[in-house]
Amino acid sequence: MDTSSAADRAYRHVKRSLLDQVYASGALLTEGEIAAAVGLSRTPVREALLRLEAEGLLRLYPKKGALVLPLSAQEVGDVFEARELVEVFTAGKAWDRRADLVRELQPVLAAMQAHERSGDARAFMAADRAFHAAVVAAAGNAVLTKLYASLRDRQMCMGVAALRISPERVLRAVQEHAEMVDALGGDDEPRFRALVRAHVVGASDHLRAAR
Repeated sequence: MDTSSAADRAYRHVKRSLLDQVYASGALLTEGEIAAAVGLSRTPVREALLRLEAEGLLRLYPKKGALVLPLSAQEVGDVFEARELVEVFTAGKAWDRRADLVRELQPVLAAMQAHERSGDARAFMAADRAFHAAVVAAAGNAVLTKLYASLRDRQMCMGVAALRISPERVLRAVQEHAEMVDALGGDDEPRFRALVRAHVVGASDHLRAAR
């Protein structure tokens, strides 16, 4: 088997388990248990764990394993503060491309609405992430796009798992995203940025209350 492909497989397995909180904060993972779970040798698993350590999701301890990094209240605040800075800034940069962005976001919003009605919270979270990632990417800054992806990964590990989101919060989020799309269809750029900021702050407040 191609080692790089095997490492990618191990990486996807562990990262998905981290984001879905199968591996809880503070857990110590071993190369052996991960290798057994995905049917691989330890070498590609080790490569995958090194990638996840570089992303800030794990810390490796030689001959012991990989620690799922615990989260502090300070980090929760730091992540959402960074999200606010990135998203509000990129919202302004993306404004000139709003016509294309509206066309891209409309089907994503429709998916969010469908997932809210069906109660599929996990799929809703994936669509929510895709919505915000599209706005950030529309700013055309590859560094900020990559930074944003890492922020959302860390946020998922904080406990914004699908099953912990209240139906009321999901419905409110759908409404807020619809308002953002509506704003993009108009001529009021400050309103769009204000809606983005209010949404991120609201998500931060919800997470703090849930913790």
